[in-house]
Amino acid sequence: MTDLPEIRFNQAGVEGAELEYLRRSIESGRTASSGPFSAEVTELLRAETGAPEVLLTTSCTAALEMSALLLDLQPGDTVIVPSFTFTSSALAFAREGAEILFCDIEPETLGPDPRSVAALLDESVRAVVLVHYAGIRCDVEGIREVLRDRPDVAIIEDNAHGLFGRWQGEPLGSFGRFATLSFHETKNFVCGEGGALVLNDPADVDRAWVVYDKGTDRRAFFRGQVDKYSWRDTGSSFGLADTLAAYLLGQLEQRDAIQAKRRGVFERYQAALAPRAGELGLRVPVIPDGCEPAWHLYHLVLPDHETRTRVMAELKAEGIQTTFHYVPLHSSAAGKRFAARQTDCPVSADVSDRLLRLPFHNGLSTEDTDRVVDALVRSLGRG
Repeated sequence: MTDLPEIRFNQAGVEGAELEYLRRSIESGRTASSGPFSAEVTELLRAETGAPEVLLTTSCTAALEMSALLLDLQPGDTVIVPSFTFTSSALAFAREGAEILFCDIEPETLGPDPRSVAALLDESVRAVVLVHYAGIRCDVEGIREVLRDRPDVAIIEDNAHGLFGRWQGEPLGSFGRFATLSFHETKNFVCGEGGALVLNDPADVDRAWVVYDKGTDRRAFFRGQVDKYSWRDTGSSFGLADTLAAYLLGQLEQRDAIQAKRRGVFERYQAALAPRAGELGLRVPVIPDGCEPAWHLYHLVLPDHETRTRVMAELKAEGIQTTFHYVPLHSSAAGKRFAARQTDCPVSADVSDRLLRLPFHNGLSTEDTDRVVDALVRSLGRG
């Protein structure tokens, strides 16, 4: 054990005017969805993504559920989802009756492997879900090539990690028909719980608003396009409370400062560990050419599962919180239940057993990261 203060794995912080905006929202009495703070956040996100429309949602899960509703999935339809991702990436489509085809990931970016997608692609596939793990772009170009002759297959970007990341100058979240964002307390920009659906095809905007507004044409009514609003389609109550949007605006206004802090943490880890990766038996994050990461997290792949278990325990004893990440969905009970058929995802299984995430948040100092690195190196040296 140690007398040093604990280094937390994650810690959300107040970065700007969040508390003032919360006060204004509450005092205004306009706290439900689609209020003035929501409008400001939406405009900021539209400008960043270049999308025709962005809808703030209660979570990234809700945004994925909206995308599933908008696909009009039918019995027998399937959706390709990487096995190494959070449950929502598959759950949203299983809820709408689709069966899931779990694809494997690439060992470097940990995003979906185009070769695995190609092997699964058949006439039943309606969509492919992309995940930009750690805010580092997956092989978008490779997936597009696989789907070159399948314009009927939608690309959906689960961009929970990737806001403000870019590839070849284009923002992550701009490559699919839909993209989803997360503002959960573990993300770069937070409001407790929140998300957004990015609509990259103008043809989806009108219906998306109906789905968003509990299946009604409420938006058309307020725009003077109909004389009353009524139930028109399926949908739900997806909108983010304006009070939460107020907090989120305070965060997003500080985006340059926040991203600079997070980039600093990433680069300190990378500078300390990359030159020693071979001797320590580590695999450090790989940033492809032309990619500007979103600086969401810092992960390592250790030599084996036993080493990871030991290192996590030893760092915990030194007051340093670390964690692993996803259990592969294809091997889970629900994954087997909702799968169209069993698939082989060996890279997902291997990475899941060995991946370690180091503490990563806006408040980590140079002294903190040095302490993490020193403890990690000592632990690996004892192995």
